[in-house]
Amino acid sequence: MTFIPAGSTARSPWALEITPDGAGWTYAGLRTLNLSGETVSFATGSEEMLVLPLSGSCMVEADGVRLALEGRRSVFAAVTDFAYLPINAEVRIIGEGRFALPSAVATRRFPVRYGPAEKVPVEIRGAGQASRQVNNFCAPDAFECDKLVSVEVLTPEGNWSSYPPHKHDTASEHEAVLEEIYYFEGGPGYQRVYGGHEVMAEVASGDVVLVPRGYHGPSMAPPGYDLYYLNVLAGPAQERSMAFCDDPRHTWIRGTWEQQQVDPRLPFGRNR
Repeated sequence: MTFIPAGSTARSPWALEITPDGAGWTYAGLRTLNLSGETVSFATGSEEMLVLPLSGSCMVEADGVRLALEGRRSVFAAVTDFAYLPINAEVRIIGEGRFALPSAVATRRFPVRYGPAEKVPVEIRGAGQASRQVNNFCAPDAFECDKLVSVEVLTPEGNWSSYPPHKHDTASEHEAVLEEIYYFEGGPGYQRVYGGHEVMAEVASGDVVLVPRGYHGPSMAPPGYDLYYLNVLAGPAQERSMAFCDDPRHTWIRGTWEQQQVDPRLPFGRNR
């Protein structure tokens, strides 16, 4: 199933559980936790993971390291700090709020680490109605790990992101092979996938769209509704990359951005 409605994969303690086996692929996964002060314990096994506060704060313990995540009020309020968890780690999380745990099947073991919010690169991409904000907290050049890549994208109401549509399912000099998960907050919005895998779904908080192949985009935030999505990507290459190939019918759109202003509502959490 490519469109996964909120709550449809819940299995205690997870409010959302997407494993590589469940997705029908090899690397990428995602879990979410809703906590009200209780402690959740689990093992990472063959997956490296992140703990990313969507709202609220928590304490993370793994490998004898204790990390306090300050978190945030909501995904639209601020960039957040996060924690990295290696493969084969025993983990305890205690807190109040909602937390995402992007993951990827990995082989190299890195240490438990803290990712401070102030070091997350914030990028404003596109222009005009294609303006959006990308929080590159676990992009290949921003944070070191084995297979996992993860970023946040925030799209103001009325704008389009993941645009022009693009793909990453063919290994080449300019394109990496990646499995990709879209996890949504806010909305309702709309997500398109086509070219080998067909989806046109209305999405809102807690919904997920899987992209095993094909072009994906646009992600549409209709008037009145800001849209957030967490991207989780992983693939077989030894070197992490987010290289993609535009749908050639639409790549000309990029050239129009030079004549347009960036949406003044961006970045989120500062001017809004």
